[in-house]
Amino acid sequence: MADGGEKIKKLSDRERDLSILISKIAKGCESALKKLYDNTISQIYGLAYRILNNQADADEVALDVFKQIWNKAPDYEPGRGTPSAWVITLTRSRAIDRIRSDTKRRTTNEPLIAESDSIDDTPLPDETREVVEKRELIDKALSELTPQQRRSIELAYFKGLSQSEISKQMNEPLGTVKSWMRTGMIKLREILIA
Repeated sequence: MADGGEKIKKLSDRERDLSILISKIAKGCESALKKLYDNTISQIYGLAYRILNNQADADEVALDVFKQIWNKAPDYEPGRGTPSAWVITLTRSRAIDRIRSDTKRRTTNEPLIAESDSIDDTPLPDETREVVEKRELIDKALSELTPQQRRSIELAYFKGLSQSEISKQMNEPLGTVKSWMRTGMIKLREILIA
């Protein structure tokens, strides 16, 4: 099994640069955090906005993510994933935490997601070409899933719903939803790795 150093050598130039910045942040380098911000803010904000569909909430989540990067940089392990994947995971988690927090505060019985809601995949103006290409690849892979697989995965990933909540939202048995998600994720992995 490759150690973290060997894993870094296999990264793209961008990922290698981000990994170096994270290691500097772990040592308290504020200028490295600024550089990381400059290199990732469009990706972080874009994902937060897509999940939350609210500019103010996306701004707050992006700020929270950079605070979390500052605090958690010493915990980042290059051998466990790319810097971009780590940053995306932090962003997704913070955005879903925001949704769940807002949901708990609501007192009405309105559904969590209207059936007409869909994921807005229009590129943001400041997205880098690399981010746009990655998103296009993921969109293409998602388009090869059945509509039920795609919807259940989107509800889980972009809206942060649990499988039970997805079951209620889609009016399908929990076992069916679990099966759609499992087979959909396997198919996505096969498509994206190929």
